[in-house]
Amino acid sequence: MTLPPGAEDVRRVGGGDINEAFRLRLGDGRVAFVKTRRETVPGEYAAEASGLLWLAEPGLLRTPAVLEVHEEYLALEWIEPGRLTEQGAEELGRALAGTHLAGAAAFGAPPGTPVETGFGSLRLGNEPASDWPAFYGSERLRPLAGKALERGALSARGADAVERLCDGLSELTGPPEPPARLHGDLWSGNVMADAQGRPWLIDPSCYGGHREMDLAMLRLFGAPSERIFDAYEEVHPLSEGWEERVELCQLAPLLVHAVLFGGSYGPAAERVAARYAAS
Repeated sequence: MTLPPGAEDVRRVGGGDINEAFRLRLGDGRVAFVKTRRETVPGEYAAEASGLLWLAEPGLLRTPAVLEVHEEYLALEWIEPGRLTEQGAEELGRALAGTHLAGAAAFGAPPGTPVETGFGSLRLGNEPASDWPAFYGSERLRPLAGKALERGALSARGADAVERLCDGLSELTGPPEPPARLHGDLWSGNVMADAQGRPWLIDPSCYGGHREMDLAMLRLFGAPSERIFDAYEEVHPLSEGWEERVELCQLAPLLVHAVLFGGSYGPAAERVAARYAAS
């Protein structure tokens, strides 16, 4: 575990299930949030920093400023935490819709970033694809199901259901849409509020993809407020039938959690895959 040189007033804070996190004062006096762990993946913090900048580029979403990037730690602007207000939830919905509309060059990695994304030690490819069904199948569902099967987190029956689902993805993903600028890991824990109740996004795993992915992920473990989705719809209404695709979009994060944490996530992913494979 490595902290920035000259760090002072170091205090441990919550940092999720993968990294250790600290509030500290850098050598130049700035207060920072620093995440680190003993065994990092080369380039992972640089990719996260690039993702924060990419999300902030359209000027709509708040992300913490990147202060220092090192192979073994990432230092970000310290945001004094608070509670998300209803006004903040509405702002988040509108800003997320506008950021999705800002788009991406392709279904895949943003320009200038590594052609992979990650969730801790788990790395996933972001090779560009011609359309969303091709990307979702080849860069998300098939690789994740394979890793989950290898680790004993997904049964052979579940892996087979994912394979059959992927064969028919083009019939399941709804009307074609251009690639959206995605956060990529937008569960409620990656939405934070500052002391004024305003929204900030943290811990991205960015790529160009279908916008329903971010929204489905936000629903998976309980969204901070339903007002987020209402405000989103006011700016960028979803395509017909989106309700039937929510679990399809949640399948990838369920498989990610199965690979990383095991437990009930594998059976949940198998249930979802079997539902769509039978469609």
